[in-house]
Amino acid sequence: MNNEKVKEPKFHIVKRDTLSTVHSWSIRIGSIVAALIFCALIIVLLTGENPFSIYGTMIKGAIGSSRRVWGLLQNVAMLLCVSLAVTPAFRMKFWNIGAEGQVLIGGLATTACMILLGNSLPTHLLIPVIIITSMLAGAVWAVIPAIFKAIWNTNETLFTLMMNYIAIQIVSYFAYIWSVPKGSGAIGIINGVSHVGWLPDLFGQKYLINILIVAVLTVVIYVYLNYSKHGYEISVVGESENTAKYIGINVKKVIIRTMLVSGAMCGIAGFLLVSGTDHTLTKDTAAGRGFTAIIVSWLAKFNPIYMVITSLLIVFLQKGAIEIASVYELNDSFSDIITGIIIFFIIGSEFFINYRIKSTKKEENA
Repeated sequence: MNNEKVKEPKFHIVKRDTLSTVHSWSIRIGSIVAALIFCALIIVLLTGENPFSIYGTMIKGAIGSSRRVWGLLQNVAMLLCVSLAVTPAFRMKFWNIGAEGQVLIGGLATTACMILLGNSLPTHLLIPVIIITSMLAGAVWAVIPAIFKAIWNTNETLFTLMMNYIAIQIVSYFAYIWSVPKGSGAIGIINGVSHVGWLPDLFGQKYLINILIVAVLTVVIYVYLNYSKHGYEISVVGESENTAKYIGINVKKVIIRTMLVSGAMCGIAGFLLVSGTDHTLTKDTAAGRGFTAIIVSWLAKFNPIYMVITSLLIVFLQKGAIEIASVYELNDSFSDIITGIIIFFIIGSEFFINYRIKSTKKEENA
């Protein structure tokens, strides 16, 4: 029989007590600084450039001109809108990975209204029709997996993920049907001459109305989640379905209702992207925002106000990384690599917020 003493590890991981907001955010900021230093080393090795000039290029790429500032704010607004959309479901611990498809279906509804009704309705009547139709389309796309989850307890992660691919194929089909010229597979600018169905410029700014709409939605979702009965029920279901059932909450109803809200919000995002931004539709209209929104929502701890900060940070890094890749003539994928490294560091910081490494020797001496 082997009587050798099992060697104890020198360190082990223990759960932290809840950190203050200031302490947790200081860890996150520290992770960003560490990520920037790490990325600077990589870039210096590849380009031989001064890291300060590299990050100067990053700042210039994000906010170097008024046009770039407005473009940054527009992208922040669109990412924030999708992040707000997935948050009610995430608070309920319904892992809605289908925002990408729900945005596309909302955008498809917007496109259909602009093409089919553009010649029969003026913009001031068409816009309300588009908004309602897009919200309904997104809600329907989201409620399908919700019904299956509520009744048959299917896996919502896989179900919503598969719905994304179906949405992409549906959009590709209609892009071919409505393509200009026929057979090109691209819809082109919709109502490019009449601008019917386009969101108007506000104070001379193309994206200002989009930004204001998302700002209002941020406040609405914050109030809905934190001060309404529905928000309370979402939180209770997320904590424990058994507890929710015990106190009389209809869990199936809450799941379906919450996904209707999430889908409708994704429909609004699709509307803003088609009617207020691109004025066309492709299978890439959502541009991965449905997946990036998961990171934004999670890093912000499902708090809509903090999502403004996380959305701004991620879009700023993306814009800056693209500028670095362009100026220093690096591969197009290099900007994605830099952004991915920084996001990895930020996500990794959550480990140090929730856990700490403790020395076994100190514990024995105590």
